[in-house]
Amino acid sequence: ACRTRLAELGVDFEARKEEHDPAGCAVPYPLSVTRLGKDLALQPPALMNCAMAEAAARFMRDVVQPAARMQYEEEVAAIAQASAYVCRPRNGTTKLSEHAFGNAIDIAGFVLAGGTRIEVGTTEGEKAEAFQAQVRKAACGPFKTVLGPGSDADHATHFHLDLAPRKHGGTFCQ
Repeated sequence: ACRTRLAELGVDFEARKEEHDPAGCAVPYPLSVTRLGKDLALQPPALMNCAMAEAAARFMRDVVQPAARMQYEEEVAAIAQASAYVCRPRNGTTKLSEHAFGNAIDIAGFVLAGGTRIEVGTTEGEKAEAFQAQVRKAACGPFKTVLGPGSDADHATHFHLDLAPRKHGGTFCQ
């Protein structure tokens, strides 16, 4: 059912073989995602679970594109992702990261249809700052963890978005 919804959202993906590692990392039904919508490339392609792909695609459609139209009067043509599935612990701990389950994506930047690049945390200017603030604020809800510039040094240049299950359905946003 999830893959059918992805197709309806215009997501381009390819099923891959199961990922698993003795450290405990695992993605039972991973997808290699190349587009998060009909006209929205994901660069480079990202390996993630279906729920993460669907949440990211809906977020791009419902939040990121309207924010780009509002600030720039054009749409985002590409998302520059810095990390999706990676078998590793959270920084500074032994607990596995949501990346280890294909349940997270790090967004480093946005490329508008006209070629303008908005690098998370480094692109300055009123429009870029308003766009990034709007995207970050709206991410808290559809995603259960949202980290970005100012949360810590590890997230100074990207937005970390994940679907980590939290007690009582809560969120952690910094």
